Parts: sequence; C-alpha cells; structure tokens
Amino acid sequence: MWFLFLIFLFPFIIFILFFQVATFSFAKLGLSAQGAVLLFSLSMIGGMINIPVSRRRFVVEEERFFFPFLFYYPPRVREQVIAVNVGGAIIPVVFSLYLLKRTPFWPALIAVLIVTIVARALARPVPGVGISLPAFIPPLVAAAAALLLAGQDAAPVAYIAGVWGTLIGADLLNLHRFRQLGAHVLSIGGAGVFDGIFLVGVVAALLA
Repeated sequence: MWFLFLIFLFPFIIFILFFQVATFSFAKLGLSAQGAVLLFSLSMIGGMINIPVSRRRFVVEEERFFFPFLFYYPPRVREQVIAVNVGGAIIPVVFSLYLLKRTPFWPALIAVLIVTIVARALARPVPGVGISLPAFIPPLVAAAAALLLAGQDAAPVAYIAGVWGTLIGADLLNLHRFRQLGAHVLSIGGAGVFDGIFLVGVVAALLA
C-alpha cells in the first residue's frame, strides 16, 4: 500500500524539487523569490501557448483532369503556420533583455555566437513535428562559454547566450526547411526546442 502511494507521489515530488531548483536559479539571476516563482509559472503556462505570426499556403498536388474531362480533381492545398511560443521564446527573450542592463555586451555577444553555432549544428528537422534539439546541450555550452568569457557576470551571460543562441541556431536558421518538414505548425521556441530554452535558466545559473 505504501509502495503504491510513493509511486503515485513520485512525479509530484520530482516536480516540487525541480520547482525549487528552478526558482533558486532564477533568483540567482537577480529576481526576487516572488519574481522567480512568477517567471517559472509563466514559462510553464506559456509553453502551451503559440501565437501565429505567419501563414502560407502551398500546393501539395496539382489539379488533374482525366480524359475526356469528365473527372476533375482539385489541387490539394496545405496551410503552414509559423508561430512564436510564449514560454519558450517571448518570456525568455523579454527576461534576457532585462538582464542586458547589467551584462557585459561583448562577452554576451560572443557567447551567443558560440551557442548559435552549436545549436545550428545539432538541430535536426523531424518530418511532421518540427525542429529537435538535445535539451541539455545549449545550457551547458552557454554556461561553459559564459564562465570563460564573463567571470563574475557568467550567470546572466549564460542565460542570454542560451536563449538567443538556441532560438537563432535551432529555429530561425532552419525556417527555410519548414516546408520540407510537412508540419502544419512551426513554433519558434516550442516543440523540441522548448525544453532547451527552459533549462537554460536553471542550468546556466547553477553552473555559472
């Protein structure tokens, strides 16, 4: 009985532990305890919200006529939507702009370039899904670059580099592949990239 009860509670315990670690990490980035909780909550909720910014239609199969023109098959048209994820793009970008006020510019820029190159190299288009990226790689690379380049300012540099580098390298530089993926929606900062963006704040602050 107790064993089944513990199994039932295990996911909840893991979530609480991750919540504590995440809020502590965000607090290290300069937020108050309440602000850290708010950022964590908004990021989690925002991860389920995508705001469409572009729509386009393209012909999948041309129209066809069959002799003697008694049968007509209209063209098959598919619509693809490019959207921006609230929790994986908008909120992290806004928070990173807030961090820029106390962050050295050139170390942050170089770290962003490093993470962008790594994210671009590791990002993989998944047909029918979108862009996939190993979740822990961007925050680890961002933290390592920040430690080497920024010293005591490593934490905000790591966060900024992880957010911007991942979004640019994984999503923006792969927009030209969108049509090839066959997915109806490409969410910038969502799907396979959201985990990496969300973990940036946690891992970057803890390591840096």
